[in-house]
Amino acid sequence: MARVVPAWLLLLLAVWVVLPTWLSSTKFSSLVERISDPKDLKKLLRTRNNVLVLYSKSEAAAESHLRLLSTVAQAVKGQGTICWVDCGDAESRKLCKKMKVDLSAKDKKVELFHYQDGAFHTEYNRAVTFKSVVAFLKDPKGPPLWEEDPGAKDVVHIDNEKDFRRLLKKEEKPILMMFYASWCSVCKRIMPHFQKAATQLRGLFVLAGMNVYSSEFENIKEEYSVHGYPTICYFEKGRFLFQYDSYGSTAEDIVEWLKNPQPPQPQVPETPWADEGGSVYHLTDEDFDQFVKEHSSVLVLFHAPWCGHCKKMKPEFENAAEVLHGEADSSGVLAAVDATVNKALAERFHISEFPTLKYFKNGEKYAVPALRTKKSFIEWMQNPESPPPPEPAWEEQQTSVVHLAGDNFRDTLKRKKHALVMFYAPWCPHCKKVIPHFTATADAFKDDRKIACAAVDCIKEKNQDLCQQEAIKAYPTFHYYHYGKFAEKYDTNPTELGFTSFIRTLREGDHERLGKKKEEL
Repeated sequence: MARVVPAWLLLLLAVWVVLPTWLSSTKFSSLVERISDPKDLKKLLRTRNNVLVLYSKSEAAAESHLRLLSTVAQAVKGQGTICWVDCGDAESRKLCKKMKVDLSAKDKKVELFHYQDGAFHTEYNRAVTFKSVVAFLKDPKGPPLWEEDPGAKDVVHIDNEKDFRRLLKKEEKPILMMFYASWCSVCKRIMPHFQKAATQLRGLFVLAGMNVYSSEFENIKEEYSVHGYPTICYFEKGRFLFQYDSYGSTAEDIVEWLKNPQPPQPQVPETPWADEGGSVYHLTDEDFDQFVKEHSSVLVLFHAPWCGHCKKMKPEFENAAEVLHGEADSSGVLAAVDATVNKALAERFHISEFPTLKYFKNGEKYAVPALRTKKSFIEWMQNPESPPPPEPAWEEQQTSVVHLAGDNFRDTLKRKKHALVMFYAPWCPHCKKVIPHFTATADAFKDDRKIACAAVDCIKEKNQDLCQQEAIKAYPTFHYYHYGKFAEKYDTNPTELGFTSFIRTLREGDHERLGKKKEEL
């Protein structure tokens, strides 16, 4: 007699047969584009300027990377593109060969290649983690994350305010927390010493790091007086006690300080150079013009009290002045201007870095070569050359950037649907690095009348009220405005790639909204 098989058993057998096949079909986000045709990849590289391509030996070999890259694609949507090529697929082999992808080695299952502006940029060789890949796509030429350094394994790396508060609440050991920015050169110098100290003090102290450059950390920066980078704060039992301000320290210095932590000693204010006496003439906004009229040959040093290079140059400049001013038939005089006090002169002569030398012959201004020593000052004053005129200030150059002031800021932005505004100071070194990127972005969108890339010089007296109203506390700061109304602060990636991706995302959003309206109609 035939035995009847229960229906539930048949169903179970069917699932057992079908399930492995279903599981073998790799699932990944629709934001990760699968490509097999060389023409499609060529088109994508031509139309997208920040592309990460995963090449895999097979579909199975790509599975773990695709899961990760699916989450990354969501995080960098509008800023970067991720696609996948399965080199094990017959249709895609030709594409992999054309792109010079070699996965023949037994231990090589995948390759990650990055393309920028239509050309191969680099092989991705950083940590294959969500944070690292996202950071790379947001700034492909930027430095790796601090935690990617194997030497920093004993530093506690904090990503968000929630984790920071949890660390303060639960950690019983004393904490030395470095608040930093990834681009900060002083931070980069101290990091190796900080992480070495973290290893030496493991189990006794917690040394932690947190990149707080983003605007989302404004509360933390205000709470702990983070006005520059790095700012290092000392905590005991979750309570902030004081800052550690020896940023030139070695690992041994940090270890020694933590044996008996003490608050910073109040600094004795320096005597202003103008009050020290000496042979150099010290000029102000009020007497500068009259002085250069009365003296036919004047070399002027624009300086700032905090500037280390100025302090090194000062004795050389003083000694040269003593020689020149003691000559019976003097070949000229040396003068100095504190640009932090005499801001009108600093603005007038576009002083953007310290020290800066300017030469005046019969009242006319000339640029000066790099002079640093007593001998070079004296020799040059005895036979001044006529160097080429200096490069014009940013706002004097012919670019697509709209330079705004307090009196036309609102009216100009009201006429623009999308406006990215850079608030800057001419002397700021980070601003100088960003200016070519911002200018190139403005040129890229110059034909779109709805879009503007604008700039405001916050050092100009007429713009200071505006910069205060817009809550500008550091340079450069980027604000996005929609028809003149502040919408958000941009602090993701201050490069041409970052700016253009941000603006394109806004513009694509306009097109999507327009498409939806047409569908509704």
